[in-house]
Amino acid sequence: MTDIQLYTKLADLPTGLKKRVSDYIDSLMAKEKSVDKSKKRVSGLGKGLISIKDNFNDPIEGFEDYL
Repeated sequence: MTDIQLYTKLADLPTGLKKRVSDYIDSLMAKEKSVDKSKKRVSGLGKGLISIKDNFNDPIEGFEDYL
């Protein structure tokens, strides 16, 4: 079913039924969001995105007084 076909059916409904359809869509969306939260996290997806330079721990110029 295309969006236009769905819209046409929805446009022909009386106002009371449009409200019920809207509420049903809202409940479907809420259920979908709750399912997304229950997905288990996968480790290692960010591997290789961050790199630390070899001189990361070297002293910074101008901060000798604080070390």
